[in-house]
Amino acid sequence: MENLSFPREFLWGVSTSAFQIEGAVDEGGRGPSIWDTFTETPGKIANGEHARVAADHYHRHPEDVALMSDLGVGAYRFSFAWPRILPDGKGAPNAEGLAFYDRLIDSVCEAGIAPVATLYHWDTPQPVEDAGGWLARDTAERFAEYAAIMGERFADRVRMWIPLNEPMVMSIYGYAIGEYAPGKALLLDAVPTAHYQHLAHGLSVQALRAAGATRIGTANNHSPIWPEADTEPENAAARWLDALINRLYADPVLLGEYPAELVEHLPDGFAEDLPTIAQPLDFYGVNYYEPQGVRAPGPGNPLPFELRPVEGYPMTTNDSPIVPEALRELLLDFHRRYADRLPPVYLTENGCSFDDRVAEDGGVRDPERIDFLVEHLSAVRAAMDAGVDVRGYFVWSLLDNFEWSKGYAPRFGLVHVDYETLRRTPKDSFAWYRKLVRDE
Repeated sequence: MENLSFPREFLWGVSTSAFQIEGAVDEGGRGPSIWDTFTETPGKIANGEHARVAADHYHRHPEDVALMSDLGVGAYRFSFAWPRILPDGKGAPNAEGLAFYDRLIDSVCEAGIAPVATLYHWDTPQPVEDAGGWLARDTAERFAEYAAIMGERFADRVRMWIPLNEPMVMSIYGYAIGEYAPGKALLLDAVPTAHYQHLAHGLSVQALRAAGATRIGTANNHSPIWPEADTEPENAAARWLDALINRLYADPVLLGEYPAELVEHLPDGFAEDLPTIAQPLDFYGVNYYEPQGVRAPGPGNPLPFELRPVEGYPMTTNDSPIVPEALRELLLDFHRRYADRLPPVYLTENGCSFDDRVAEDGGVRDPERIDFLVEHLSAVRAAMDAGVDVRGYFVWSLLDNFEWSKGYAPRFGLVHVDYETLRRTPKDSFAWYRKLVRDE
């Protein structure tokens, strides 16, 4: 395709997460997660929706694997549900949960698709949260035990491993402002949750490698920070926000240090954990959706910055501005900032939501998504041409799914899901992506 020429070995994939698609929350010995608790709390989810069924991937995964096989992707990034494996967060693993993922992974491998496994996509077992969650150091130890179980069971088949998805979102949305589970509102007192997630990452990398796993990385959500004006107060606010949502998550893993702005908010003794956190990685996953606007804080603001919308761009139905050039900016900034400490990069999530509907002829027309993919892949190609070592790209998402606090309204999938019948309908973007990955 024009302007989208990638190396033959470039890895094309799609991504999902367990809580957003699996359903079957009370089946197969699965225990409750913080998201089960959160969705059952009145007023937390748009329209009172829940994920008890979601896209029913738990029962329909053979159909979904067949869709991926038709799509022609080389990799499928999914997540294990921690409470499906360890309902109490510790102890002996749940045999039914392990057996489900055996079936899923075997079917993915049989389709000639590489399994890319995320150990944690925000679904903490509720008993772990009750014991302190990510505010407690012990959670990192429990997570390492879980990682060891998964490595021993699946290292022979999983091609790439991602211990934690987007710890920034858990820290900020889950603990700092409470928009996501577990619904805390601690502001900067949530910063210790970032450290304990990093410790869990480092300990789990060690546990996975001890179990024979290879190709271990991470997946962090990152955003370029755009100050409202080029003045020192606005630029200072931008530096602080960059430290909070970007460097707080990349620096410890890649450099073995924390940004100076956050040190006073970290738990005592954090420095002793940094060698464990900064385990050598085989790749660095970047999840990109949008830039973030910022300005200096106004009177009474307890934070050293104030978020601002990025205006003047088309918007998705998830209220994200569509800014492909910001992805190129982000990749180039990481290339400059981390230099030889940055391992090969994969775009582990990139996607958009629109109001996709099945037409009378049975098709789903989503030209906006095709444009989005063309423009963002062009930005990736431009970054590669400028020297960034990008090895692969995963579309978020294979399927329409439960989109956290916004419920089912935002549709991110290449495949439309009718949430009443659970019928899958590939969208026009599915056919477009299939042609791209098969031609490359």
